[in-house]
Amino acid sequence: MKVLVAEQISDEAIDFMRKEGVDVDVRIGIKREELLSIIENYDALVVRSQIKVDREVIERAKKLKMIARAGVGVDNIDVETATQHGIVVVNAPGGNTTSTAEHAIALMFAVARRIPQAYLSMKEGKWDRKKFMGTELRGKTVGVIGLGRVGYEVAKRCKALDMNVLAFDPYIPAERAHKIGVKLVDLETLLRESDIITLHVPKTKETTKLIGKKELEIMKNGVIIINTARGGIIDEEALIEALKNGKIRGVGLDVYEAEPPNFESPLFKFENVVTTPHIAASTREAQISVGKIIAEDIVAFAKGLPAKNAVNLPPIEPAEFEFLLPYATLAEKMGKIASARLGGVIKKVRVIFSGKIAEKNTEFVIRALLKGLLERTLGMGINLVSAKTIAEDRGIKIESSTSKSEHYENLLEVEFESDRGKMYFAGTCFGKEYRILKIDAYHVNFIPKGHYIVSLHEDKPGVIGRVGTLFGKNNINIAGMIVGRTGDKPGGVQLMLLLVDDPPSDDVLREMTKLDGIIDATYVEL
Repeated sequence: MKVLVAEQISDEAIDFMRKEGVDVDVRIGIKREELLSIIENYDALVVRSQIKVDREVIERAKKLKMIARAGVGVDNIDVETATQHGIVVVNAPGGNTTSTAEHAIALMFAVARRIPQAYLSMKEGKWDRKKFMGTELRGKTVGVIGLGRVGYEVAKRCKALDMNVLAFDPYIPAERAHKIGVKLVDLETLLRESDIITLHVPKTKETTKLIGKKELEIMKNGVIIINTARGGIIDEEALIEALKNGKIRGVGLDVYEAEPPNFESPLFKFENVVTTPHIAASTREAQISVGKIIAEDIVAFAKGLPAKNAVNLPPIEPAEFEFLLPYATLAEKMGKIASARLGGVIKKVRVIFSGKIAEKNTEFVIRALLKGLLERTLGMGINLVSAKTIAEDRGIKIESSTSKSEHYENLLEVEFESDRGKMYFAGTCFGKEYRILKIDAYHVNFIPKGHYIVSLHEDKPGVIGRVGTLFGKNNINIAGMIVGRTGDKPGGVQLMLLLVDDPPSDDVLREMTKLDGIIDATYVEL
């Protein structure tokens, strides 16, 4: 197997591959034109984040069997095109978890003990002990927002420092927190009771500016805030205002709304703000770990073994992939709707395949379903393999079975269960066209694509008209409407699906739920 290493990875990773008999060609800094001209000679390509492995590169790579990303994300790789060409894409999830967690703890100490400020004072020849009075971490309450891989490791270390640990993560089972002695609370409680708040969530629509003016006002006076997750989770303007009025004792930042940031920003003028240039994952150990993870996958693949950290599924026959793709898309859309409607902690997913699809590689469809289910809360970094691993980490039970369909050649049925209730879907595909046929007890027949409002309402005159008036008043065009009834008689509760040209604001949705007859309303982009 011949491997092209096009971006920097650890020497240990390269040596390991060579010792295992892999032919490794290291071409760090290779230009795109040269990459396009030589990629046809290689079986595997190793990149980090700079080189774009797009459709053009993949179609030139006649022999390529694997693309390895030495990092967590795969934003620079066209995963769908790679899958269509039977190319396995692997990455290195968790390789920098410890480094990022340790950096968050380091920033806590740096801010609490004013270490950088004291260091600079000493460099200036000053001996001012009183000026740098610090505060202990022991006994303090730390609020961990996001209890995923990094947040979990931070919480463990905080417990070891004799800190009282609260955590907010509505998508984590209570058992995971209790395992390390962490108390799960709602966000407001965490903000109100924590002496130190540390952020460990992905940047999504829900988490963008999660910490704004309102949240900062809820916090204790003298709070310390740490962010090693993503820039934009904290509203920097609101943070600056809170620093100006003395609300905050100190801040430790490794990430920023814009990177590199605007160094003229007042944020960099405050003495009690400790900043680092997005280096939380930048340790030698992390780089060795990331390199080792992908090197082991390359060696395993060269020996004919499955890749442990594949982002897509192992290669499948082109004809089978073409057949399954619309079902995977359908499953992903079902997952997105269920995530938006159910909320809470997902406990169980049950999938039933009926017809010819039951004879195919349904694992591909299940992983797409989980991707859609988790993507809304965890961000776009979720992929076809990590989705299943993360689902299992979160205690989601996944069941799959086959059955016979009386009315359709192929049928996909899914039941989701969370701590807030259950939701059922049925759907099928006609060629490349995917359709949802049933949601719960409601018969619907629509293509889940675009901006949708999913709503329950009382089956009585005037309700739909009032919704139309509201949307017209707010200049939102309704492009389509489907109303599902659970029987032939009027009365009871109906399901309404509104396809709109533009997403509604939160205010419009709130106003909709206040209309006479409307029970609830949820927006989801499909």
